[in-house]
Amino acid sequence: MEEVDVEPSTTLIPGAGFHQKHLGFEWGPGDLLVFETNYKLQAPRSAGSPLVHIVRKDEDICSPILRKLFNESHLIFVGLQKIKEDVPSKNKKSQFVSISKNYRSVIRACMEELQQNAVSTQDGSLASQYGDQVSILLAIELIWNLCEVLFIDAAPAGSLLLHLLDWVRLHKSDVDTRAREVLQSDSPAQHQSYWDVVISLVLQGRTDEARQVLSRQASLRTESSSVFKRMDGLLQTMPIFNPSGTQTLTEFDVKWRHWHEECDRCLQDNTFASNRHLETICKILVGDEDTLLEQKELLSTWYHFLVTRLLFTHPTIKPPDLHYYAQSSMTMFLGPRASPEPLDIILLSAFEFDLHQVIKDCSIALNNWWFVAHLTDLLDHCKLLQSHNLHFGSNLREFLVLEYASGLFTHHSLWQLAVDYFDHCPEFGRVYLELQIERVPLDTERKAVKVLRICEDRQMSEQVRSICKIMAKRALRNNRLGSALSWSIRAKDAAFATLISERFLQDYTNKGSFTDLDLLDNLGPAMLLSDRLTFLGKYREFHRLYGENRFSEAAKLLLSLMTAKIAPRSLWMTLLTDALPLLEQKEVIFSVDQTYELMSCLEELNSETKPDSNQIDQDEDIESTKTELLRLALARNLAMAIVKEGTIET
Repeated sequence: MEEVDVEPSTTLIPGAGFHQKHLGFEWGPGDLLVFETNYKLQAPRSAGSPLVHIVRKDEDICSPILRKLFNESHLIFVGLQKIKEDVPSKNKKSQFVSISKNYRSVIRACMEELQQNAVSTQDGSLASQYGDQVSILLAIELIWNLCEVLFIDAAPAGSLLLHLLDWVRLHKSDVDTRAREVLQSDSPAQHQSYWDVVISLVLQGRTDEARQVLSRQASLRTESSSVFKRMDGLLQTMPIFNPSGTQTLTEFDVKWRHWHEECDRCLQDNTFASNRHLETICKILVGDEDTLLEQKELLSTWYHFLVTRLLFTHPTIKPPDLHYYAQSSMTMFLGPRASPEPLDIILLSAFEFDLHQVIKDCSIALNNWWFVAHLTDLLDHCKLLQSHNLHFGSNLREFLVLEYASGLFTHHSLWQLAVDYFDHCPEFGRVYLELQIERVPLDTERKAVKVLRICEDRQMSEQVRSICKIMAKRALRNNRLGSALSWSIRAKDAAFATLISERFLQDYTNKGSFTDLDLLDNLGPAMLLSDRLTFLGKYREFHRLYGENRFSEAAKLLLSLMTAKIAPRSLWMTLLTDALPLLEQKEVIFSVDQTYELMSCLEELNSETKPDSNQIDQDEDIESTKTELLRLALARNLAMAIVKEGTIET
């Protein structure tokens, strides 16, 4: 737990104050950003430099063990959201209690692992860090368990005290350790902690176990066996309410009062005057407050004192009366001048049934939002927070869940969990997700695909386009044309797809072959995104048909690329050159009409690019040679086609 309302320790920030200006700060999801403002200081000048500093980082989110807590609790959270709203609240109560216990079991599992690591590590600072985390988790589990008893399970009179006893026993487990130590010793009755164990068991209402330990002493002292038998009888007959039994609360109360009067008579008759320990136990049984306060070391906390006090003075306590006993017990135990710790204040607020104060104090005292977010979410499902809305539009549950999820987004892997939390915040969840998803670093293509799938599943079209554009540009910079084209198609970015298609064609012109054939062969309807991409896809299809010796289909496709003006004019000579092998085939591939169309394209190209006779260089000689070869091949093909077709239109 962190201290609340105390003077914070001074932390010197290296380099701050070079310009003698006031410092400002801003909390982020996981860090505190400190920066210099424009307001000048009046104090003397000191050395330094104007830098921005990260002052505090959330260590919990970086702990591998606590990451297990975040992962496991995420599964419980998602399961809780699936409980149907139309089911009556009474039927859902057992489900909510079970979910609460699941959360607590995850907390305890992490706590035990941290304790083991604290013992096994050789690093002193790491052991101290583990110890601090264990203390925080202990406090969290203590508060959660109490909230489960008072709010979620909402135990009535009679059952309430039984639940509170279980709560105390769970969080005061050192009694069992000492009891084992005593009973396993050579002479348990002579052990120095013997009576402490007996009294501790009585203070927790574990009368049967106290009788067993007490029997070790009785067997050694035959001269006072009657006194021990009398105490054994009182402990044995102490009434314990059974919620599942037939006895009513009124009948139990009458029976308990008779037993209490019997204990009081034994005390008045000095039955146990010969043994001060038994007399102390008898005073505890009658609920003598002075005697209970003498056992401070064994009780250790005011809330243990509260439960023991209720057990022996008011076992049928009703929930509305708890706050009076809680306040007086804390004052009696700590003293009127003592200042309670933050944990004490939180527990007292719970006993006063002030849920919002519990959540507020936990938000201040604990070092992250995990606890308040999950507890508030569960309480909201139990319909216990319906009346509390925040002034800026969101309710308390959504505000805390959003804060917790925003913190998760600062972590390199936990950000994926945060998506589900945002999904279950109906008012602002989508807005937060849209803002946070854009900040996820796209370190690898695999991570980018994960982010993209999240956005696509939620119809976040703007974010989808943004991610695809980023990845497409990155792939293009690395000369990975196939990946770049794939991302641009997913982004539906026609301009960028055109640019990459140009690069593909440029590479083909330089190398004489295409790369990423799998992608180009399977473009499908995506090739319609842009004219240049359509040409690229169809041009690759021409090469595939040619490679499969489907010459007629290849010829028809090649001609259509030019006549339909799909092919860029700059590549017409390349396409005409690709037609040469088809024109040279023994079998006539191009018909008369097709040959005339090829001739028309060649002449149109030459008329536009006819060079000045004074500027002919080597490249132009090559082009001229290609043109002559094409004319010759076209003329030969035309002759063959005319012969084959037998007639020519005039």
